[in-house]
Amino acid sequence: MNIVHLICAILIPPLGVFLKEGLNKNFWISLILTFLFFFPGMIFAIWRVIQK
Repeated sequence: MNIVHLICAILIPPLGVFLKEGLNKNFWISLILTFLFFFPGMIFAIWRVIQK
């Protein structure tokens, strides 16, 4: 886990997922969750960054 990815996942959740995994379905899920509700998008992004 890179600290930069984690900080990006907290501040801008889709960016954190994009930097860690690239442009895949998890990026789009994070983007939608962030647009609808910021907190679930942040939790999802942190989970994806920590998981891999």
